[in-house]
Parts: sequence; C-alpha cells; structure tokens
Amino acid sequence: MLAQKKWRLRHELKYDIDDFQYQLLRKKLALVLKPDPHAGPDGSYHIRSLYFDDCKNTALEEKTSGVSRRKKYRMRIYNCSDEYIKFERKSKWDHYVFKETVRLTRKEAEQIIAGDIAFLANSENILLRTFYLDSRNTLLRPVVLVDYQREAYIHPVGNVRITFDMKLHTSLGPVSFFDLNTCTIGVHEDQNIILEIKFDDVLPLHIRGLFPNTIRPRTAIGKFAICRVTKNTPLNCTKNCPKDNT
Repeated sequence: MLAQKKWRLRHELKYDIDDFQYQLLRKKLALVLKPDPHAGPDGSYHIRSLYFDDCKNTALEEKTSGVSRRKKYRMRIYNCSDEYIKFERKSKWDHYVFKETVRLTRKEAEQIIAGDIAFLANSENILLRTFYLDSRNTLLRPVVLVDYQREAYIHPVGNVRITFDMKLHTSLGPVSFFDLNTCTIGVHEDQNIILEIKFDDVLPLHIRGLFPNTIRPRTAIGKFAICRVTKNTPLNCTKNCPKDNT
C-alpha cells in the first residue's frame, strides 16, 4: 500500500444536461481547456466504483437528506484494470468536498470486498485504519457498483476539472469488481449526462462564462445515490466495460 495523498478542499458543482447541451459545451471547452491526459483515443475512459455503506444505510440517508457534513467510502478502478486501484473516503463539509486516497494491491482490494479486513487494524495508513474502525463499529460492507464513461477537461488555474459522465450503469446483487463481463443495468433511461465542475478556490471567469443558464438548476443527487435507488428498475442487462484498456 502506498501512503495517502494530502487532501484539499474543493468545490464540486453537478448538473444534469442533455445531449445537445453536452455537444455544445464540449466544443467550447476544447477551445479553452486541455483534455485529460489519461483519456483513450475517443477522449474518454471508463470508471468503476464500489461503494460501501453500513447496516443502517447511513451514507445513502445522509446524501438524500442533504446532510451538510457527511462521508462515504469507495473503491475505484479505471478501464476495469487492476493496475491502479484507489480506496477513498469522500467527505462533504458544507459547500466543500475533499478526498482522502490510498492505493491498494489486487489482493488487498479483494480482501476488503470479501469483508476480510483484520489486516487493516495495524495499517500504517490512517485512512485504512479509520475504515477498519468504522467497519467494526457500523458493519460497513459493499452495497453498490457504479459504472460509467467519463470525458474530462482540465485547467491549471484553480485546479479546474470539468467532467461529463455518461452511460451510467449499476450492478444488482453480488458483484465481480474486476470482471470485464460483470452484468450491469442502465440507470438513465433518457440517457442524460452528468456535468461536474470541480475547482479549488476560484473558477476563472473565462471558464465560468462558458456555462449558460440553460444548465441550471444544480442537482444534489450523485451517481452513488442514483444507483442505490435503482435496484428494482426493470432494464436490460448489459456489459459496460471496454473490451480493452487502451
């Protein structure tokens, strides 16, 4: 396990947009911001996250109720590869968001998913030790898998990161986190796209001006909550992971 990075407070604004707004905005952004260097040839990459919650569904209840100070744990991989596995605690402090992150090995990730977390008790990483204590106290366990395709743009001033998340899918029942063929269901029947605008202290004016009032109002419901409440949606089973990781 690698040491976690120092977290920083961030703004994170979310909007539901349609395909027309997406096509218009991405053309504007391409003139001002740089594409994410980790994107594939089509300008996007696949993200799979596995979220944890306790026996009372506290993370979900706090999210849907709009509790101003809350947290949730998740595990994340990219393009369904185990080359880089992140374990995170994402916290909300009023208008700010911050993340604490540590990198895991495949073996460590599989142990955590299976509930075999005793090895975390004496971890040198404070995030993993905290997760261990929270798990013992509140019975944290994996509750939902979230799959989607992301197109991202970045700008150094304000550490700006603007993302379009699409093809949102989730898995029902037991999950095979690293399996390319994990069966998932589509969540957004209308194929809406989630726009996220993230920055540190200030969003530069020339970037702020790219977003018209047509993307208002903001939405407070994130992908985690959307997928948690979609458990009984009668949609077709699909495979959302790319066939290769290039």
